[in-house]
Amino acid sequence: MLTIVGAIVFVLVFEAEVAKPYRIPSASMEPTLRCAKPASDCTSRFSDRIIVNRLTYHFRAPKRGDIVVFHAPSSAATMCGAAGEYVKRVIGLPGDTVTEQSGTVLVNGHPLTEPYVTAAHRDQRSGSWGPIPDGRYFLLGDNRAESCDSRTWGTVPRGDLVGPVVAVYWPPARLEIT
Repeated sequence: MLTIVGAIVFVLVFEAEVAKPYRIPSASMEPTLRCAKPASDCTSRFSDRIIVNRLTYHFRAPKRGDIVVFHAPSSAATMCGAAGEYVKRVIGLPGDTVTEQSGTVLVNGHPLTEPYVTAAHRDQRSGSWGPIPDGRYFLLGDNRAESCDSRTWGTVPRGDLVGPVVAVYWPPARLEIT
């Protein structure tokens, strides 16, 4: 009995403090992270399950290109129809200016190389955001046409970043360590 209780306590502490599993609920990160049909624009039979490292950002700053889980701003609930935790990619760092011109993202005036965004997943939006304040990050979904992100509700404070995605563990055919 002591072994079982010890194992349960270990798992709960590990999940709360080190690594936490999440399920991908929407198409905003397609095709990088997949959600299950019949949800709109989803391409898979099963939603990807991911592991997020909750300790990483205690030791290093978020980097451009990191896929992160974060607590969505309260305005996301009304603007996007969902509250809670979101998954997006870090695009803009503190001090950056992010511009989108007909679906092409520029950071500080230079086009961002984004091999993870397919032509089918781009939209034709245009806008400019920044400079991004200290301690805040600009986040976008890889499926720009289906993503409610920083273009809609603004930047996210570093304290709201849970951590970067470090693995896809389900379904087994999509197993990947990042």
